[in-house]
Amino acid sequence: MSTDSNRARALGRELIDTHNWLRGELKRVARELDEYRADSTVRPLRELRGHCLAFCRALTNHHTNEDETAFPILAQRFPELAPVLAELGADHRLVADILTRMTGLLTEVTADNLVAVRGEIMGLSAILESHFQWEERRIVAALDELSTGDHDGRELFGTAPR
Repeated sequence: MSTDSNRARALGRELIDTHNWLRGELKRVARELDEYRADSTVRPLRELRGHCLAFCRALTNHHTNEDETAFPILAQRFPELAPVLAELGADHRLVADILTRMTGLLTEVTADNLVAVRGEIMGLSAILESHFQWEERRIVAALDELSTGDHDGRELFGTAPR
């Protein structure tokens, strides 16, 4: 197997790792919200808000990098993926709307509106899981076929797993 082929496979794996990290962070945010609602002494509200906002920024960064870098590269190399990439981009806009609502709620988060934030997170979780699974099935295969490793995962996918 050539070095370029190994690099492409590494990019496919890095996309999955990034998605897995984002999944874990979203679960952690949801768990922290639930813990706060059950016992507000668990963690200060500002820390909870900060973690939620950091997750929103990381997810936005990931989708922005895909839209601006990874998807155009894939569209150029694999024109047959254009409809898939367009649908994934539409998903990104739907997710951005949810993140905008969440960010608005988090600006003035109180014990009273945590239920609304949790509702947004539940909807986001469902959409993201479907989106990530579909993207992984379609994009990882294309990344595995790339013949060059001119780009790194951070550039293509935004947030790198920690």
